[in-house]
Amino acid sequence: MEKIPQPLMNASTLSGVLDKNLKKLADRLGVTLALRGDQLLIDGDAQRIAFAKHYFEMLHELREKGHDLREEDLLIALDMLEQGTCPSVDDYAPAEPLNLSRKSVSPKSLNQQAYIQAIKTHDLVFGIGPAGTGKTYLAMAMALAFLQNKAVNRIILTRPAVEAGEKLGFLPGDLIQKINPYLRPLYDALFDLFQYEQANRLIERGVIEIAPLAFMRGRTLNSAFIILDEAQNTTREQMKMILTRAGFDAKLVITADITQIDLPQPRKSGVIHAMKILAPLPEISFVHFNDKDVVRHPLVQKIIKAYQKAEARDDR
Repeated sequence: MEKIPQPLMNASTLSGVLDKNLKKLADRLGVTLALRGDQLLIDGDAQRIAFAKHYFEMLHELREKGHDLREEDLLIALDMLEQGTCPSVDDYAPAEPLNLSRKSVSPKSLNQQAYIQAIKTHDLVFGIGPAGTGKTYLAMAMALAFLQNKAVNRIILTRPAVEAGEKLGFLPGDLIQKINPYLRPLYDALFDLFQYEQANRLIERGVIEIAPLAFMRGRTLNSAFIILDEAQNTTREQMKMILTRAGFDAKLVITADITQIDLPQPRKSGVIHAMKILAPLPEISFVHFNDKDVVRHPLVQKIIKAYQKAEARDDR
């Protein structure tokens, strides 16, 4: 067992509610962790203890250098160490939160941090990965931040209305009522980040537009932040169409979960085709998420892993 001082931050930040953070870190580090007064006890395999000790010493050094470490920084720093992308503390700088009208948003994993950085520096970004990894939510947060800072004049949110086992014609109501269920996740993210009345006013004024992908045809979108969600369900023709809508001073973020394609011929997904032919272009950023980036219920991570294992066996 290794004992190290625990001057990293206040004990409640490290341990979390009911030791949730400590348990999460222990699982990732492959050791047993316990707080005893001003000491952190580490137990387990010698090699894992050495890595854990290095990790906590890095947190201590970051704290000494004046970084105010938040809960999410604990896991991002661990991601960087595990992937070998952080040889020294000077390579790690906690991300600045996005301060929106309703809440402050920070990346909770290394890939989420890379995603936010990619959106800042690239005009076209693909966010690829499973459900619950923050692809749409963070894209929405960035869109609202750009609008708030007057970097764009409007936000366009769009999705393909692909029937996942259902037909639009059998749904009750007029066209808008039929389409709204497909756009609901975009509304959910918007209203979670912005004050309800403020968001509704922007929608009424057309500053924020939420529409099916088919409504984008023939338009040129200048000074706009465009988010195409659920892009795995676009055809090749639809993908080419949306990629060519961006005008001057526009940002385009495309999110997709290529394990959840509802098209009759999944191999003809527009996003898979685009990833192949656009990969050589340095102006385009591709950020890939995995189960470590899941920010939903902890069980969701395990479900995603179970499906990935099953699909890998099926492929063999």
